Amino acid sequence: MSPARPGDMPASDSRSSAPVLVFDSGVGGLSVAAEIRRQWPQLSLAYVCDNAALPYGTKPDDWLIPRIVQVCVAAVEASGARALVVACNTASTLALTALREALSIPVIGTVPAIKPAAALAHARQSAARREKGEPPVFALLATSATVRRAYTEQLIRDFAADCRVIRVAADPLVAEAERRLRGESARPEVVAASLADLAAVEALEVVILGCTHFPLLGADISQVLGESRVALVDSGAAIARRVAEVLGLGAAAQAADQQLAQAEQQAAQAVQPAPREHMALATDARQPGLATALASQGFAAPQALSFDD
Repeated sequence: MSPARPGDMPASDSRSSAPVLVFDSGVGGLSVAAEIRRQWPQLSLAYVCDNAALPYGTKPDDWLIPRIVQVCVAAVEASGARALVVACNTASTLALTALREALSIPVIGTVPAIKPAAALAHARQSAARREKGEPPVFALLATSATVRRAYTEQLIRDFAADCRVIRVAADPLVAEAERRLRGESARPEVVAASLADLAAVEALEVVILGCTHFPLLGADISQVLGESRVALVDSGAAIARRVAEVLGLGAAAQAADQQLAQAEQQAAQAVQPAPREHMALATDARQPGLATALASQGFAAPQALSFDD
């Protein structure tokens, strides 16, 4: 596969029916896939997870980078994808450059939403705190790897230098989200324990969900932190918009896409056709409950992904 020029290149019209491939270490990327599908219902998607290596957040960087590239290159070849969405903050902050060098299709990353969170923290800060000269306060809730990454530190310096940014590593939430999507019972105590220190911060008004697994636990996180007190910010909508930009999907196309989806929904009420399933790949396709998690977002049972390890 020939090397790509760095950056996001427009996809060729000749590949307009090829899927957009969403990649994550586990099933957290399904939150991003759901947002892409919400904005573009008729866009063909494929999903790949490197669940055999889950969680990424605890693995060394020099092992992760070649692993991520190998898995994504193999998955792009298997799916015939026209674009790759790296729906994993850890992988994005670590391997985007390597992926763009290895692939000839656009690669769209996921990074912590520092800039919008800073703007929202400024907007939500109380007049009393502002008059006292106190900085706006927001938190980055992410995996250990994302919290400590130099890229994350640079984003904070660039976009939130005048804010107090609290970084919280919450790796247990990844496993909790995976459990729930597999159909296992919820453990709210895991969420509460991971957020205990953050819940005690009185000035906190905004929390970045800096892992794509975390929006899957959004209701629990809001309950622990106070739904009316703390606003949650994630990258899903921004990623979906970026996909549209890269693929050259305009407002007219989106309107037509949504009208077609509505027409199909109305027809389905009378005809009840078999639901459309999107391709799914996994490095451990036999993982218990994985098919259930994928089916929740319209993906087929996972196929085993082979690659040179």
